[in-house]
Amino acid sequence: MKAPQRVLVIITRRIGDVLLATPLIRSLKQAWPQAQIEALVYAGTEGILAANPDLHSVITIAERPGLWRHLKLAAGLLRRYDLAVSCLPGDRPTLYAWLFGKRRIGPLLDDPKHRWKKNLLSQWAFFDNLNTHTVLMNLKLAELLLVPKRYEVVVSWSDATAASLDELLSHQEPKQRLAVLHLYPKFNYKMWHAQGWGELAHWLANHGLRVVLTGSSESEELGYIEKITPLLSRDTLNLAGRLNLQQAACLLSRAAIYVGPDTATTHIAAALGVPTVALYGPSNPVKWGPWPKNHNGEHNPWKRLGSQRAGNVILLQGKGACVPCLLEGCDRHIASFSDCLQELKSEKVIAAMQTLLQQNTISA
Repeated sequence: MKAPQRVLVIITRRIGDVLLATPLIRSLKQAWPQAQIEALVYAGTEGILAANPDLHSVITIAERPGLWRHLKLAAGLLRRYDLAVSCLPGDRPTLYAWLFGKRRIGPLLDDPKHRWKKNLLSQWAFFDNLNTHTVLMNLKLAELLLVPKRYEVVVSWSDATAASLDELLSHQEPKQRLAVLHLYPKFNYKMWHAQGWGELAHWLANHGLRVVLTGSSESEELGYIEKITPLLSRDTLNLAGRLNLQQAACLLSRAAIYVGPDTATTHIAAALGVPTVALYGPSNPVKWGPWPKNHNGEHNPWKRLGSQRAGNVILLQGKGACVPCLLEGCDRHIASFSDCLQELKSEKVIAAMQTLLQQNTISA
């Protein structure tokens, strides 16, 4: 095909979905360096792309916009792009691609109820939501375009971001190693237990690492962290609610170890090459496991069952005959908890941290 001059990549979902689309964006930019590539994402997720060198700009829309906002977006972007690429099989992103792109590609669910979307797309790849990692699923769209695939998840920040983080950490001893813990996932069913976090924090402090907490500014998350703080080591640095996504990424790049649940921050740490312990329960690692730094090739880094390691990441999976169930907690709703994670012992997490810290010290 003729190299497009303007390209729109549509990733209207959560931060992790946006981040895991960056290998596709890089593939497009490497193939068409003169192209002006833009991304359309939900408001609140754009920070992870703010300094992405492969993008010309990022357009945002509310997750639930009113009719007027939709009409305004459509009027501004109607057939504006030579190519529109939807990374998602839903109705809305597919309609966006149809409206905004002269040529449109995207994933399509292999279900008769969704076959009508073939009429909206120039080309499609059948969407596998179970056995294909999100990075590899996105790169199937590069295959449709005959574009060489790049596998790196891109995380960037500006010099100003690094300077602002230096100021926040100005009282930190320069040579003290940092251990970053992300305690709170968006949903309860991905949550580990408070006792475990307390035991991890004390173990890290006793081994000379400064514990740093990350988190969003949402009141529920801040309240949880405040409640759990008495269980942590006394010199724990709580930066929850004080960092934007770029600052959080910059902080993670300086960490000696990171531990977190299935959340966007865990994906960022893995992509940066930080020694990462990922705590997984009902989530499917084959689809949503953290993509390790320097992992190239078509083979998936993760299997469906069992604790395992890929590159700089150890993924710990809670036990149970139902794991991973792919469901929203044991009571089947997002506010419920998952026994597999609630019963995951801190000794297992500490052992994984020890393995990564020892190997990182040797390699350094």
